[in-house]
Amino acid sequence: MTDGLRSLTDLDRIIHEPARLLILTILSGVVSADFLFLQRETGLTKGNLSAHLSRLEETGYVRIEKTFKGKLPLTICKLTAAGQKALAKYRQQVQEFMKKTADAN
Repeated sequence: MTDGLRSLTDLDRIIHEPARLLILTILSGVVSADFLFLQRETGLTKGNLSAHLSRLEETGYVRIEKTFKGKLPLTICKLTAAGQKALAKYRQQVQEFMKKTADAN
């Protein structure tokens, strides 16, 4: 296996999952986002979004605050500093991979 292809195995598997990458990318562009906004933007079901957010929270990439707006529950999600750093590293690794594989052709 070439070094270019081998570098793919070093990617953060938490971020590499398409739905989680989409969530993190959305959160990187805003201060915070509520659950319904994320659901609308990602097109994920409530259960799917909830599962992915839980996984991102477990790794420390996202902070989730549960509160109320009046009598309605409100879930606010924010990208943490660790999440920002991990996403930046992921982007760098993908860019390096693309460059290595483009140079090989």
